Amino acid sequence: MMKTTKEKIEEIKVNGYQLDFGDVFNHAFENYKKIALYAGLMIFVFSVLIAILIVGVAIFTFGVSILNEKTLENIKNENFTGVFMLVYIVSAIVLSCLLSPFPAGLIKMAHCGEKDEEFNVSTILRYYKAPYFKELIISTIVISILGSGISSLIDYSGIKIVGSLIAMTVSFFTFLTIPLIIFGDLKAFDAIKSSIIIVSKQPIVLLGLIIVSAIASMVGFIGCCIGIFFTIPFMYSMYYAIYVSIIGIDSKNEFE
Repeated sequence: MMKTTKEKIEEIKVNGYQLDFGDVFNHAFENYKKIALYAGLMIFVFSVLIAILIVGVAIFTFGVSILNEKTLENIKNENFTGVFMLVYIVSAIVLSCLLSPFPAGLIKMAHCGEKDEEFNVSTILRYYKAPYFKELIISTIVISILGSGISSLIDYSGIKIVGSLIAMTVSFFTFLTIPLIIFGDLKAFDAIKSSIIIVSKQPIVLLGLIIVSAIASMVGFIGCCIGIFFTIPFMYSMYYAIYVSIIGIDSKNEFE
């Protein structure tokens, strides 16, 4: 009888698991080659759209003068009030929530590439609907409050290094939350707790894989900066490869 994701998590909690660095890396790289071009194009298009949206909101809020270099410098050097910081944190969380289904779509694309199934724009957008959207939103809010929220408050107090370390630590221990939601049929809080359990069992190996994949993703800056859009997908292939290596995916594990 096939074990459910929750049963596998309970087993991992007790017995842990084995993970081979080389096997996972090779799996991620082979998967990346299948999705790199299309995923990179989608990331580029969405980045342009988001940039236009942010500029539009900034102009609507502060006026056209926000585009002036002197005004930007004044805003940068201003000692922000607590109210402004609160607005900044809330805005960042809202933006993260609206974007949260997008990386889920990229991880799903990695799955389609693995199975040699067709993927397109609808694959990227498929998690902007129930039941995925609600769980992704909830998990994003919780993780953002734990990470970015606390980090921003600490940065505001002047201890920037500590704030950054907290944000990175939270991000690292919860990076499997999305695949646990879209593949493991877990609710947001269960997915976050399960991700922390999984990562805590093999933190050194997983940290090594994440660091290597992050470096590989940054290679796109070399030569032509636009190449970054086509190397970033390697990170999502890595998330997928790690999840598959630890939990596995079968038809009974998915919401659909």
